[in-house]
Amino acid sequence: MSNKVLVETSARHVHVTKEHLKILFGENAVLTKKKDLSQPGQFACEERVTIVGPKKSLPNVSILGPERGQTQVELSMTDARSIGITAPIRESGDLAGSGACKIVGPCGEIEISEGVIIAKRHIHATPADAEAMGLTDKQVVSVKVESDGRSLIFGDVVVRVSPSYALAMHIDTDESNAACVTPNTYGEIIK
Repeated sequence: MSNKVLVETSARHVHVTKEHLKILFGENAVLTKKKDLSQPGQFACEERVTIVGPKKSLPNVSILGPERGQTQVELSMTDARSIGITAPIRESGDLAGSGACKIVGPCGEIEISEGVIIAKRHIHATPADAEAMGLTDKQVVSVKVESDGRSLIFGDVVVRVSPSYALAMHIDTDESNAACVTPNTYGEIIK
C-alpha cells in the first residue's frame, strides 16, 4: 500500500448527547440525516445550532450524528478566537478543562462548562491500513500536501486506529485553507 491518504476538511460542528438534543430541539427530537460522512456510521444532520461565545455568535452550525456520550463543539482556531472562546487543541473526546460556550437551538439552550476544542489533526485508519502503512495507534507523523502555490507539510498528525474507521486525514478549515486543499486532495505520510 502507498503512503498516500485522502485529506478531508472538517468544518465547525457539534456532537450532542440525547439529553441535550431534547433540550435544544424538543422532547421528541431525533437527528435527521442530511448526508453520510466518510467515517462509517457518521452523518451530517439537518439540525443546526448557534454557538455563543463571550464576544459574538456562530449561527447555523451543523450537528453530526449519531448522538454522543458527551456534548462536544469542534471549531477552528479562527472561529474560537472570533467568538472569544479559549479552546485547546485536543483529540476528539479529550474534553477535560476545555472551552465553555452556550449552544442555542430552536426549543432551548444549554451551557457547557467544557467541551469546546480545536480538533488535533489526525488520520483515521483501520488496523489493516495501519499495518500496511507501518503505522500504529497514537503514532505522530507528518503529512505533505502538494498544492498550486501553497504546498505544506503538516506536523503533529496523530494516527487513530480502529476497525470502525475508514482511511482519511482530517484537518480543520484554517488548515485546509492554508494548504489550498480541495476535494480529492491526497497527502503523503512522512514518518
